[in-house]
Amino acid sequence: MLFSRRRLAALALALPGLCALPAFAQGTYPERPVKLIVPFAPGGSTDLVARLVADRMQATLGQPVVVDNRAGGGGMIGSEAVARADADGYTVGIGTVSTLTVNPLLLKANRVDPLKDLAPIALLATVPAVFMVHPSFPGRSFEQVVAELRARPDAYNMGSSGPGSISHLLIEAMNVDLKFKLRHIPYRGMGPALTAALAGETQVSSDQYPSSAAYIKSGKLLPFAVGAHRRLDALPSVPTLAELGQPELNALAMTWFGLVAPAKTPPAIQKKLQDAATAALRDPALLARLKELGMEAAGGTPEAFRAQIESGLARNRRIVEAAGIRPE
Repeated sequence: MLFSRRRLAALALALPGLCALPAFAQGTYPERPVKLIVPFAPGGSTDLVARLVADRMQATLGQPVVVDNRAGGGGMIGSEAVARADADGYTVGIGTVSTLTVNPLLLKANRVDPLKDLAPIALLATVPAVFMVHPSFPGRSFEQVVAELRARPDAYNMGSSGPGSISHLLIEAMNVDLKFKLRHIPYRGMGPALTAALAGETQVSSDQYPSSAAYIKSGKLLPFAVGAHRRLDALPSVPTLAELGQPELNALAMTWFGLVAPAKTPPAIQKKLQDAATAALRDPALLARLKELGMEAAGGTPEAFRAQIESGLARNRRIVEAAGIRPE
């Protein structure tokens, strides 16, 4: 069928508008609420960070950011929900040091490749770790603790939140890097592991500082090092592992949380999400609340966040192989 000159002219005028439709539609994002999937139950550190950031992101995006807790499988269920969601910017999630750098290596059921299935948007916050001994332990400083552990191999225990957890990897890495031999005692979560530390069932322990602060203040657990970017205001005399010549252990010990999206989310939408997260992390009230919780705001570029995931995977893979840990 032949087109008349008038029809061809009309078509020529319409084509630029048609070609611009995707860009226009993308430019109006978001037009409805954004779902933020948290791969753990309400009330924990991951959930707290998510809700604080979600509240502030709403102001920039102009739409509600609704937290959706999808707990289960050590974070696998929630992570997969994000990875398999429509890549339209309306479903994003929280990725953690565990879900992005441990689960892919140690959980057979894990079906999410963090570097292929997810787009890193922004690192949100970090939580320092504190290394402690029971008051009955014959040593107080880092040097004294290390010397005692080297002198008596297999005599002391350290608990983890379970086989293949980040806390398990930390014990294995300490044994190699610090040249001693702590016995690994797995528990069903860090709560029971901390209870065992308080009872003296395990003589050396590590935990996020916020959940251990009260026991340190009361003298029930004694800190000898921290995993943090800098010394903690609450523990000015306790050195970081980096200061003590252990930067790899320092990095491994810190917990972090980041914003991720399905891998094929359009770059322009990723940029809007990053801008909203960055604006949230500049909010004075949010910064004060994170500090109150013993956390620190992070930020940075998606490229820096991806590099952190890559380095974490490489480091943890070395630990897994050296310790002979098999996926479960």
